[in-house]
Amino acid sequence: MPIIQSLLDVDFYKFTMGQLAFHRYPKIQVRYGFKNRTKAVKLAKIINPCKLREELDWTRDNVRTDKSELHYLRGTNEYQDRMFEEDYLEFFRELQLPDYHLEVIDGNLVLEFAGPWPSVIYWETMALAIINELYYHALIKGMNRFNQDLVFAEGKMRLAEKIERLRAYPEITFSDFGTRRRFSFDWQDYVVGVLAQELPRQFLGTSNTYLAMKHALLPMGTEAHEMDMVYTGIFHGSDDEIRSSHQKVLEDWWAEYGWGLSIALSDTFGTDFFFRDMSREQANAWKGIRQDSGDPIAIGEKAIAFYRSHGIDPMEKLIVFSDGLEVDKIIELYEHFKGRIRTTFGWGTNLTNDLGFKPLSIVIKIIEANGHGTVKLSDNLAKAIGKPEDIERFKRIFRYSGTDYTETKY
Repeated sequence: MPIIQSLLDVDFYKFTMGQLAFHRYPKIQVRYGFKNRTKAVKLAKIINPCKLREELDWTRDNVRTDKSELHYLRGTNEYQDRMFEEDYLEFFRELQLPDYHLEVIDGNLVLEFAGPWPSVIYWETMALAIINELYYHALIKGMNRFNQDLVFAEGKMRLAEKIERLRAYPEITFSDFGTRRRFSFDWQDYVVGVLAQELPRQFLGTSNTYLAMKHALLPMGTEAHEMDMVYTGIFHGSDDEIRSSHQKVLEDWWAEYGWGLSIALSDTFGTDFFFRDMSREQANAWKGIRQDSGDPIAIGEKAIAFYRSHGIDPMEKLIVFSDGLEVDKIIELYEHFKGRIRTTFGWGTNLTNDLGFKPLSIVIKIIEANGHGTVKLSDNLAKAIGKPEDIERFKRIFRYSGTDYTETKY
C-alpha cells in the first residue's frame, strides 16, 4: 500500500494556514525545500530514490479528498465557531497537489515543492512522513521476522513506560504532534489509539487530521513558522516593511479565526522580538504562545514576565511547549511552571518514533516567497533557515541577539 492514503493525513495547521492563504494571498508563489539536519546520514544511500519518487508520484496523482473527509472538516466548526468556510472547502475538494523536484547530490536528497501557496502548502508533512517511513523500512527490511517483532515490542515497552510515568501526573495534558517524523503511519495510528484509551483525560488530541477523524479526537494545531516567513516575502519593500509583516500576521490570523485559534508561535524571528512586537491588547486577547526552540524554561520565564508587565495574570494564559520533548522534560516543565502559568505539550518525534532507532531530524521549510528568499531565525540558531546573507540581514531587522546553537536531536 502507498504510504499516503488521504489528504487528511497531514498536520491540522496545514488546513488553518491553507484557508488563510486561500482567502488572502491565493496567487502568491512559494517554494519549500527539504533539509536533513542529521548530517551524518546520507539519506539517498539508504532510501531508494526511485521508491521515493514512486511514493511522491502516487500522492500527487491519486490522493484526493472524498465527501466523508470534507464532511469531517466542515464538522470541525463544532470545536471552533470560525473554522472552515465553504469556498475553501470547495477549493480543497478540487485540489491536486502540484509537482515536485527531486534529485540526488553527493548522497543527499534535494527535494523542493513550488507553486501557489494555497495549493502547495500540504506537501510538507506528507513528504516528511514518506521519507521517514521509507528510511525506517530500509533499516528493518534486512532483519528476520523475529527481530522485526522485537523492534515493535521495544516500541510498545517504551510507550507503556511513558504512559505509566504520566499517570502519576494527572494534570499534565499533551497532544500528538508526531506526524512529520513518525516511524510509520501504522505505528502513529497505534500510538494514538493506545493513548486515547489509556490516558483519555490527559491526551487532548492529535495534529494528524486523519487520525483525529478516525479516533474521534480533537484535531490540534494553529499556525507554523511559514506564516511569518511567507509574509516577509509578500511585504518586502523595505526593512521596516519586513519587520512590520510580523504584526500583519497577527492581525490577519485574528481576523480569520479570532480567539479560538489564538496560540501564537513566538520564535520565528526570536522570542525577544515577539514580545516587543505584541501589543498589550493582543497579549490580553490571545490565548497564549507556542514555544518551539531555545531554552524552554527561559522562554517560559520571559512569557510570565511579559504578561505581568502588561498587568495580565499569567495563569490566564497558556504555553504550548513543543520542542524536542521527552517524558522527563515534560514532567520537569510541568513542575517548574505549575501554579504560575498554564502549560500543555505538543509531543512529536519521541512519541511516534521511539522504537530504539536514532531519529532523523528532517524538515521541509519555506525557502522562497513572492520571489524573495525567506528566513527563520529561531531561538536556537541550529534551526535557522535561509541564505547566510539573508540571515544576517534579518538579524539586524529584528534586532536579534541570540547566540544559542544547540544541535537538534529531533
